[in-house]
Amino acid sequence: MGSPRPVLITATLTAALAGALLAPLPGAVAAPAEDRPQPHPVREGSREAPTAAARAPLSATAGALTDETRDLTREGGYPRRTELEAPPENPADKSIKLGLAPYHSLAPRLNALQALGDRVSVEVAGRSAGGHELYLVTVTAPETAAQARDQERMRERIENAPAAAAEDRHIKTRYKTPVFINNNIHGNEWEGTDAALKLIEELAKAKDAKTADLLAKNRVYLNVTANPDGRIAGTRANAGGFDLNRDFITATQPETRAIRQIAIDKQPAVMLDLHGYVNGTLIEPTTPPHGENYEYDLFLKNSYANALGMEAAVNGLGYTAEKDGVRPAVIPFRDQEEGWDDWPPIFTPQYMPFQGAVASHTIEFPMVVNNNAYNTLPVEELRRRAAINTDIAGAAMRATLDYTHTHRASVLADQIETFRRGAAGEPQRPVSEESVPGVPGIGPEDVYTAKFPRAYVVPAGSSQRSATAAARLVDHLVANDVRVERAVTAFRLAGRTYPAGSYIVDMRQPKRGIANVILAAGRDISADVGTMYDISGWSLGLLWGADVDAAASGELRVRTRTVHAAAPTGYVAPRGDLRLRLDDPKELAALNSLLKQGVEVRRAGDGSAIVPGSARSRAAVLADRLGVAFHATREKGTTALERTRVAAAVTAGELFALRDMGFDVVPVSTAVLNAGFDWSTADVLYVSSGLDHAKLTPAARAAFEASGVGVVGLGEQGAAFNEAASLLEVTAVAGNGDANGVVRVRNAGGPITGGAPAHTFVYSPMWFTGAGAGVRVDQSYATGNPLVSGHWRATEKGTGGPGDAAGQAAVVSGTSSAGTPVALFGTEPMFRAHPKGVFAQIGRALLAR
Repeated sequence: MGSPRPVLITATLTAALAGALLAPLPGAVAAPAEDRPQPHPVREGSREAPTAAARAPLSATAGALTDETRDLTREGGYPRRTELEAPPENPADKSIKLGLAPYHSLAPRLNALQALGDRVSVEVAGRSAGGHELYLVTVTAPETAAQARDQERMRERIENAPAAAAEDRHIKTRYKTPVFINNNIHGNEWEGTDAALKLIEELAKAKDAKTADLLAKNRVYLNVTANPDGRIAGTRANAGGFDLNRDFITATQPETRAIRQIAIDKQPAVMLDLHGYVNGTLIEPTTPPHGENYEYDLFLKNSYANALGMEAAVNGLGYTAEKDGVRPAVIPFRDQEEGWDDWPPIFTPQYMPFQGAVASHTIEFPMVVNNNAYNTLPVEELRRRAAINTDIAGAAMRATLDYTHTHRASVLADQIETFRRGAAGEPQRPVSEESVPGVPGIGPEDVYTAKFPRAYVVPAGSSQRSATAAARLVDHLVANDVRVERAVTAFRLAGRTYPAGSYIVDMRQPKRGIANVILAAGRDISADVGTMYDISGWSLGLLWGADVDAAASGELRVRTRTVHAAAPTGYVAPRGDLRLRLDDPKELAALNSLLKQGVEVRRAGDGSAIVPGSARSRAAVLADRLGVAFHATREKGTTALERTRVAAAVTAGELFALRDMGFDVVPVSTAVLNAGFDWSTADVLYVSSGLDHAKLTPAARAAFEASGVGVVGLGEQGAAFNEAASLLEVTAVAGNGDANGVVRVRNAGGPITGGAPAHTFVYSPMWFTGAGAGVRVDQSYATGNPLVSGHWRATEKGTGGPGDAAGQAAVVSGTSSAGTPVALFGTEPMFRAHPKGVFAQIGRALLAR
């Protein structure tokens, strides 16, 4: 066991992690406590005022559904000149008040930096949800087209033939080590962008031999602003309302997909992600639990050593708590017990190791300038703080370049070794003071390893729901650079027989870590740590609707072909009326498209849709576009389905998912209803966030009651609305508010949960008791311990744990005394637009109005 790590946080965990109250300064104003970032799970959207509607205009969400990620491996050498078109000047850009670079100034500045010499290149990596260009800058010594092709050949060899690459002298001497610096992914954490601009200019102008050698042996990639929408608006989220630094693995947003493509194309060995605001400056690596799918011994070795260099550089700037309000830098791995973990792969630095980074860090600069501080502090104080943050961000960047350059050989060797272990199928090496010398305080609490299966199989010939979902999952795997094969013939593996056409993910591959992240069930870590920074479970294998088998052992003896895209899954029966199962969000999208076209569709008793044979040609278009199946049926259905217009008081992720399923959605809130909402424009009200019945005016309450619209409620606010409006006779019971993860459920079938998977997602889980007459239990938590993966323990009072939830009603429905159809969810079927396989439960509930 390693020496004990210093305990800097226990009961004061939140304050220490947030670290935002500055030491008093003459003439300076301390940031209010509410400005401090909170480390514990907080329901997405709950920080907004209770009257706020989800902030995701339809145009922005539509933009997010269109992937404009660019191919960044094009032919040609460096520099690559791109004359950027400057957007119109925007005096409302929130950066201006801080004395920082507004978005509209970036294109002219980058054009000027390209003109300084032959070291700076700019490419457009994509567009944001709000339509703003994403600028990727490369700083390196000039390369001919042939030299650039040689670099790309070496990069591919490192990934695809790592054992040979480890012995390749040409790679050792000629390959330029890639460093990636990601800035401003949270729009109101601005200063990384400005530090990046300064660094680019310094590198472009420098005449010294050290800089020349640095750029001859390394490529420096800088995403100047990862979130231009938020930078302009002064918001954490993008124009779609998404926290982009929670979107990796799901990758709903174009900004996230652009960063993912940079990671795949450039394969950075070292990366930084610049954030604010934690005082003193927080420099990862993190506290436990550590992501179990990393080659953590290689990662910790480099991340800790680089953190020490950044710490020295930041502290060496000379800022002090007494003089400037700046506390010394903090390295959580060394200085804290828990609460700032790298368990979920949803953050940029936690995603990057799966694409080859052997050191990746979140850097949190110290001086709060956003939220309430932005609105209350004097401009001079804000600019003083922003200047300090910019200096600190720059120091971290320069220290990282120094580390990478100085340790280039070992950094590159460790990246190659990461890929080699995956390709060879070797077990991970647990961290210890022996396996990672020079890192103090390593103990058993730091050891998290995965036992990788021999392969994953997505079987062919399963249900149509699974086929549609399998295609989505396979395409997502490929987009993350996971190697997927498709069986040409039937085969046996681990005692099971699979038909031809089944998809195979051989886990002897360089990027096995990301494959396992996506497909594995995950792990229950409730007993391992007391608190988590964010979510703890996310399995796409269980939550995206596909059937996925993990074969623990066995040899793959099967002819396969490499998959670049999933095989088509659309089907339309040649004769008769058609049944469309509504088990998948794409099937809901198909239904809503048909209804929008005026097709007369009826609902069957099991919740599926009966489409008349006369709409076969329209069904064929949708089958081709969405990959859904319309099977022949003799059933005529019971009730007519109509286009459902949804008034939605929801989070941005839920709003995105609703529109992804094709619903007409109007965001509402307490304020919107109090202003006089026209209920004739809505058929159903969906409540999960931003709507407080108790704060509605008498006129707004009366208007809702007279509307007769159905209600779907989710979580605490949905249950509170149900109770205040006296709709469904049930008692909502709240579990531990910090709990989250993948859970097992039992589905009763019928209109809401017919065809639903046996797993769903929870965040601050709830359940329902005391059901009155006519209340139907549509879904229950499984008996025993329903948690499969994540973090869910009882509260300090011993209540609210998974044992209390076991067997209880998770989803209920019925009709109010006034005849209003109501459905209530204690689960999170559309959390951050992630658990796609269970979206349809909400969609079906909305249709049952």
